[in-house]
Amino acid sequence: MDAADKGTGVQFEDFLPSMARKLGVEGLIEELCKGFELLMDPGAGKITFRSLKRNAAMLGLGELRDDELSEMMREGDLDGDGALDQMEFCVLMVRLSPELMQDESHRAFQC
Repeated sequence: MDAADKGTGVQFEDFLPSMARKLGVEGLIEELCKGFELLMDPGAGKITFRSLKRNAAMLGLGELRDDELSEMMREGDLDGDGALDQMEFCVLMVRLSPELMQDESHRAFQC
């Protein structure tokens, strides 16, 4: 769920499809990994709520409220540990990009 779905008026521009077309799947995954490293708490090795809040502006999400950041964390937290590991982050980013899944580039993400 993105912030626009919650009626906040916050618009998130989805750059993943154009990145996938430009970089290819391997390049996109590499960029997602770099994004994860920017957002993660170095001590935990995962993205925590605090690290996401502290670094959200780097993603253009600086105007999101705490409850919206918390919802993003809950949506991506597949193992229920309250943080996002690298795999959970990458899955969340792909899931939040419906255009990516409609684009030709999505085929690489199918099993």
